[in-house]
Order: sequence, then structure tokens, then C-alpha cells
Amino acid sequence: MRQIVLDTETTGLNARSGDRIIEIGCVELLNRQVTGNNLHLYINPERDSEEGALAVHGLTTEFLSDKPKFAQISNEFIEYVRDAEIIIHNATFDVGFLDAEFKLLGLPPFKEHVSNVIDSLQMAKEIHPGRRNSLDALCDRYGISNAHRTLHGGLLDAALLAEVYLALTRGQNSLTMDLGDSDEDGASLAELALTPLADIIVKPAGEEEIGLHEALLDGLDKQVKGACVWRAVPAETENS
Repeated sequence: MRQIVLDTETTGLNARSGDRIIEIGCVELLNRQVTGNNLHLYINPERDSEEGALAVHGLTTEFLSDKPKFAQISNEFIEYVRDAEIIIHNATFDVGFLDAEFKLLGLPPFKEHVSNVIDSLQMAKEIHPGRRNSLDALCDRYGISNAHRTLHGGLLDAALLAEVYLALTRGQNSLTMDLGDSDEDGASLAELALTPLADIIVKPAGEEEIGLHEALLDGLDKQVKGACVWRAVPAETENS
């Protein structure tokens, strides 16, 4: 599977008010492996960055003045991402800006050029509800060094996000490795499917473990001032 981890930098926060893309960074993953086939583009937005945005990315109008305009890099970008699965942190923001740029050129929306878009921010919120899920917070949580990230940058942020995404989905990777060691294609899957249920060893919890579990449920009951759902007993049916 070909996946592209993508990040953009912009002149501001609102594409509808005329803010533009000034940098695109893309990191390619092929079968969950970083290939090194990256794409990094600076773009002349034909306008100044807002003060707040400039403080984030540090890309000045002077630096961008001799860079190509989006129309000049659009074909290269589209060919690079075509039919790939795209991974973006807060995808609504970046896709909104890409759609605005494509609309100016009379092109179909971004999602029509790719196979799928995954929002890693939404994924992180589902995995870590109620916690900070910014790129920096996820780097800290998964032990990914971002000490060199003094300013935001398209390619740097895409590279960090690639590591974060692989960490977020490492369970999928482990499953693939566990089932892919057989010499014959599909043999491991077949053996797993054909394992008799009688051969599966079930180890019941001991008295100490049951006691600890009950103590945990007692604590939950106290917090909710009632009975937690794990202690709810299904009502008996009329025929039982």
C-alpha cells in the first residue's frame, strides 16, 4: 500500500479570506516503510503571511518571492499523490487549503485525485480521548524526538507525523509481522483459522486477581455514585 504523509504551511488560517499555501511536505510510506521518496515544495503565495503565521513557520515574503507559484507546481504535486492514501494531522485544514488552490486553477477537489484521506488527529483523539493530541504532544507520548523542531516546517512535520502514525497504528504492523513469517503464502492465516477451539488454553483469574478486579469496580461505583455497567446483570427472558 502506498501512503503519503502530508503537511502544509500557509500564510494564515483562512483559505476563504484569501490565505494561501506556501509550503508542502510529503513523506512516502510503502507497505508501512519510509522510502525516502519525499516531495518538498516552497510556493510563492503572492501575498504576505499574517504575523501569527509567520511566527509559526518563519517563511518570509522575501524568501518566497522567487519560488514557483502553485499553478507551476500543481501537476508535479498531483502526480506525486495520485491514487495514494493520504495521512494528514487535522485534515480538514490542509484539504480545505488544497481545495481552494485547486479551485483557482479549475481543478477537481483534492480528494478526487487520491484514494483516501486519513485524519491522524481524529485517530489520535479516538485512541487518547481527553488528552492533548497535537503533533508535539504525540511525539512526547510515543518517545519521538522533536527537539530540532523550533519552527513548523512542511517536510519536517510530515516526517514526524509519519513516525507518529506508525506508532498510532503499530498494532496493525505487529499483526502483519506475526502472520507473515510462514514460508508459504497464507499458511499462517490458514493455520490460525483451523485451530480447534478445544486446543485453546483458557486460564481463569485467580482469587487475588478477582479481588483486585472487584476493588477496581468498587472504586468505579464510588465515582459514579451507582453501579458501573460491568456489574449490570441482564434481565432473564420469559422462557428461561
